[in-house]
Amino acid sequence: MLARMSTEISAQTLTFLRRGQPVTLRHVAPDRTLLEVLREDLHCTGTKEGCGEGDCGACTVVLGEAVDGQLEYKAINSCIRLAHSVNGLAVWTVEDLANESGELHPAQEAMVQCHGSQCGFCTPGFVMSLFGMYQNTHGGKGIDRAHAQADLSGNLCRCTGYRPILDAAQQMGGLPLPQGCGVNEAATVAALQVLRKDQEDGTTYLRPTRLTELLRQRAAHPQAQVVAGCTDVGLWVTKMHKRFAQVLDVTAVRELRRVEGYPHHIAIGAAVTLTDAYAALVKDRPQLQTFAQRFAGLPVRNSGTLGGNVANGSPIGDSMPLLIGLGASVVLMRWDAKRGAIAHRELRLEDLYTGYRTNVMRPDELLAWIKVPRPTAGETFKAYKISKRFDDDISAVCLAIQMTVTEGVVAQVSIGAGGVAATPARARQTEAALRGQPWTPDTVKAAVAALRAEFQPISDMRASAAYRQAVLGNLLQRFWLESQGLQHINLDNLNAATLEALA
Repeated sequence: MLARMSTEISAQTLTFLRRGQPVTLRHVAPDRTLLEVLREDLHCTGTKEGCGEGDCGACTVVLGEAVDGQLEYKAINSCIRLAHSVNGLAVWTVEDLANESGELHPAQEAMVQCHGSQCGFCTPGFVMSLFGMYQNTHGGKGIDRAHAQADLSGNLCRCTGYRPILDAAQQMGGLPLPQGCGVNEAATVAALQVLRKDQEDGTTYLRPTRLTELLRQRAAHPQAQVVAGCTDVGLWVTKMHKRFAQVLDVTAVRELRRVEGYPHHIAIGAAVTLTDAYAALVKDRPQLQTFAQRFAGLPVRNSGTLGGNVANGSPIGDSMPLLIGLGASVVLMRWDAKRGAIAHRELRLEDLYTGYRTNVMRPDELLAWIKVPRPTAGETFKAYKISKRFDDDISAVCLAIQMTVTEGVVAQVSIGAGGVAATPARARQTEAALRGQPWTPDTVKAAVAALRAEFQPISDMRASAAYRQAVLGNLLQRFWLESQGLQHINLDNLNAATLEALA
């Protein structure tokens, strides 16, 4: 990995906890990644760069943050995470797990005992994901195969295969924790509180903690690159070699880190991680559990935010078709200097986009909230993701369908589609072909034809245009079959053991 040199404008200090002690690095550029800092500045070469885009998990580290007096652990990809985003947090790398005598942490020892490593390049990332799982299950207790498979979906192995690694996940909870390998959570929380008090405002990496200050900084620095987890912007750095003289990070804003519940909708702040946002969506609609777990791997979901995914507007992003199908809206905010107050406007999510990765937001405006209606009586909702890999892959086609059938007639329908146009899109013509019609095979046949004709997708490495058009119609047909009680075609009914047997 080639080092990217800091410039005069980038002289900003970064401080985080490692092994319970503060680590301070000076003159860290705002667009340097956490992986670069760990490997080049701290010489933590156990953390590997595999893909440089958050796909393989070789670079996984674990972050710790004090939330309401408790330590929360998150495994994340360090290769696409900007270094300054961990300012004031705790960071664990694979070098931090064994004690001074060399005794291994249970996450490491289990990998040894289960023969979970071959070439070893992916092993540090797997170990760190296991460590995050260990901490989040109070010592690895009660981890079953499905849990292990879900939490390790962001780590790829090219030689050993996953069975021994899944075995390690299940066995680590039964191994002793050597003295010096555990985390002193009370001391870590106290140390993080001291770091928070000592933090200084930056000039090149801006990370405000209040909404008003965020909007004021956006108005003052419209040229700054906005980030909210860096799971896409990080690729601009690692793959496109973009440089950013100034970065505005929304993820520390307290108001935007909340999920708020109301009688008819939930409001998800732009700084809520994908992990927490999807948990809120699944709470209202449990049938979304598999779809939520298939949105990238856990380290990506732990870093990325729903607000960032929506604002980015990738035509192959999975969140937008889902939210369009749910009838979601977005709240845009800016600082009105004349009034000395926050100005806001709300619009349907599908109306946010004007073209490929372009939208209606003003230079001083930010996406602040996503409002998602709660389920209504009689609603049927399904979201489908078609990709080459089951786990940790980008969709070729994504389709979300919400429908209410009353006395055999389609009373309400909303359809969101991804991967078939320059933007995430609503299938308005198909909705019109369904609305007010009897829910019958003839209606479905006509709607399938309308859906295939409504979009003109492109051919690329993921799928041909003809394939995408065919699959769109097939998914609507599948929705019809499932509505008639045919459930064995649904992957939700396959458990982890069945999927492993088929692999």
